[in-house]
Amino acid sequence: MNDLSVDIGYKSINHYGEYLCGDHVDVVQQENNDSKVVVLADGLKSGVKASILSTLTAKIISTMMAHGLSLEECVNTIAATLPISSEYGVAYSTFTIMHIIENETMSLIQYDNPLVIMIRDCKVVDYPKIESIIDGKKIYQSKIPLRENDIFIAMSDGCPGANDTLSYNKNWTEKEIGNFMETISPIGYTAKTLASILIEECNKLYDGKPIDDTTACIVRVIKRSQVNLIFGPPANRDDCDRMMSLFFSKEGKHIVCGGTTASIAAEYLGKSIRTSSKYNVKGAPPMSEIDGVDLVTEGVVTIDKVLKYAKDYVSRDESYTEWSVQHDASALISRILFEEATDINFFVGRAVNPAHQDVSINFNVKMSLVEELSQCLRKMGKSVKVSYF
Repeated sequence: MNDLSVDIGYKSINHYGEYLCGDHVDVVQQENNDSKVVVLADGLKSGVKASILSTLTAKIISTMMAHGLSLEECVNTIAATLPISSEYGVAYSTFTIMHIIENETMSLIQYDNPLVIMIRDCKVVDYPKIESIIDGKKIYQSKIPLRENDIFIAMSDGCPGANDTLSYNKNWTEKEIGNFMETISPIGYTAKTLASILIEECNKLYDGKPIDDTTACIVRVIKRSQVNLIFGPPANRDDCDRMMSLFFSKEGKHIVCGGTTASIAAEYLGKSIRTSSKYNVKGAPPMSEIDGVDLVTEGVVTIDKVLKYAKDYVSRDESYTEWSVQHDASALISRILFEEATDINFFVGRAVNPAHQDVSINFNVKMSLVEELSQCLRKMGKSVKVSYF
């Protein structure tokens, strides 16, 4: 297995006064392999119609390409599916496709968006582009072998030229954006943080009132990092050793969630459970320590808070200032899952905790938490596997 993976993050701000964003980003994991399709689509103008156009475009392209269809088929389908603007005479939004193939190759397909900026060894570098005409549209295609720490920056046309007047800002072109991103590329920020920093800079140039929808989507090539999280005891207590054996046999960090689960883990390892004084935060569920385990936390309440952070992360990302700095269990798990992990294994016990029956925290709630959290993590570009016991 290739030891490289990708960290994908994006951020948008709407045209001032518009409730919906006319840009849309879609990330789709291809079936049965390590390939992903990332599409940034920019709908015509702004508002509701632009939002519909960009969403349809991104969904059509990402879904078709993820199932192995050709670019020509995707473009022809878009041209046949989306309505033509009577005012502008064009049928669909512009788009940028970043097809990450087996975490080894970046295939870029670009139509009328600002060209993707590539940073390698902390410097903006050029890459080969082949021009072709498909359905009357000029398309640029590139294939680039990936290296660790490569950064690819895709943008909608709201990024270059950002200004607090209706004029184009000639001091904020793709070149200046590349120079700006060069300076922060060595720090090791996640793709989401890099995208947020770029969009915040654009918003400042717009004086907080963007005259166009503005989106940045970033792919960062990183080393694969596996994290394993076990949540709840198995339905059959005879399966405890099997569940723990599989859990601890996995490489990477190990997180144990739930008091009963922690007791089973400690017994399996032949270790004691100690109350943690290092990270416990007033008002948050207490944490414990077990030798051989990276993090031991409370169960349902903690995972529910992680899910809230995850839902916010893939939408408006307003909780970043909480989970990125706090030291309670939910913040620590969030940092590990959102920022460190590329591959996540959930080991979920199906046992029902009798202590939870009177407060409506039951089996279905636990299963729902794991399913929703898995969906959010996949939207972040993580590879997620869930095993039930």
